[in-house]
Formats: sequence, structure tokens, C-alpha cells
Amino acid sequence: MEGNGFEGDLNGEILGPCLSSYVDEGSTESHRYYLARRTVLEMLKDRGYAVPASEIELSLQDFRAIHGQNPDLERLRISTNLRSDTLKRILVIFCGPSMLKVNNVRNILGQIVNRDTLSGLILVVQNHMTNQALKAVDVFPFKVEIFQITDLLVNITKHVLKPKHRVLTDQEKKRLLKKYNIEEKQLPRMLQKDAISKYYGLEKGQVVKVTYSGEITESHVTYRCIW
Repeated sequence: MEGNGFEGDLNGEILGPCLSSYVDEGSTESHRYYLARRTVLEMLKDRGYAVPASEIELSLQDFRAIHGQNPDLERLRISTNLRSDTLKRILVIFCGPSMLKVNNVRNILGQIVNRDTLSGLILVVQNHMTNQALKAVDVFPFKVEIFQITDLLVNITKHVLKPKHRVLTDQEKKRLLKKYNIEEKQLPRMLQKDAISKYYGLEKGQVVKVTYSGEITESHVTYRCIW
């Protein structure tokens, strides 16, 4: 068949969509920003921030209708508050493809409105940051996290082979240590720079419950302490 995106055999039976129906005719740039922004929104929701479902479920087509083929990075910014504590606000800023230098970092800080109410900042970068820029970020009066946009094109927590992770509360951590009569340092470790640790924004000393499940092996649970 022609003109409907499907292929048929000689008898006119529909065999399935042709390859052309899967071709993305939009810009690569808009697609990258769409995927990265969606992952960031999912990440913020998993961290307990208020994120509308409509934002996460936005289709690529609708995203392009709003932001165009060459999105304005200012309009991609995300600002939201923690559901359990509305005084804690986080801001997400998407940076351009150029290398981030110390002047760029200072400009970012200068552009942030209501700095006093900000508890965290996420920078989504596409290039390297100079050592001076990294040092400048360290003196910001709030926590700053840096993600490469390529690391956000896919949500790693949704991979079928990835075990389920859940961050324990302080009370749950205390009960765990008491139950097994162990100290924090005796738990298996997870580095703070681990992809899962970065996704949840974990701090040193926090504990995550890791649940493994599979068709061959039975489900089992382990715990990891962030180092």
C-alpha cells in the first residue's frame, strides 16, 4: 500500500509499518533536548519533587510544537519544589554546546532569581567544564549537580536489566542497622559518582535498598551505603 505508511503483500494484506514511518524528520537537537528534559522530569519526580504528569507525558510532537526545532534553552528551564517541604526548591538549567568557562558559570549564578530560596541546582551540559568553572561551582551557596546531556537521553532506572532501587529514610536505615547489628561501614558500598546515586542525588551515608529479580534466579534484596 502506498501513502499510509504500511507495506502490504501481493494479496493486499497489511504486513506492518514500513521503515519510512519511523524516520524522524525533525531536528536532532530538538530530539535530544526532549529526551533529556523528560528524563530530568522523571528524575525530579523520583526524588520527591512536584512534577505534573502532563509534563512527563508530553510527546515529541507536542514538545516541538511548543519549543520548535531549535529550542530556546531559557524556556527549557525547570523550577519546582519538594512535595514534602515546599521551602526546598531546585532549578534545572540547560547549557549550550560550548565549553563552560568560569565567566559562563558566574553569568548563570547572576541570572538566578530568588537565589535565597534555592536549595539545589542541576546543570545539563553538552561539553566539558574548565577546572576554574568547576571550582566556581563549588562555592555556590547551594548544592550543584552536573549531568552530561548524553547521560540523560535514556532513563537508566527503567532499563529491564537494572534492579529496582529505593532510598531508605533515616528511620529505615536505623532499623536496618539495628536488625543486623552492624555499623554503616559494614554495608556494601555504592560510590556517590555511580549513575544510580547521581540519579537520586544521594549523599554520603544514605542507604539504598536494591531488589534483584529475574526469571532464572529468585528475587533477592541487598543494601548499599553511599560513599
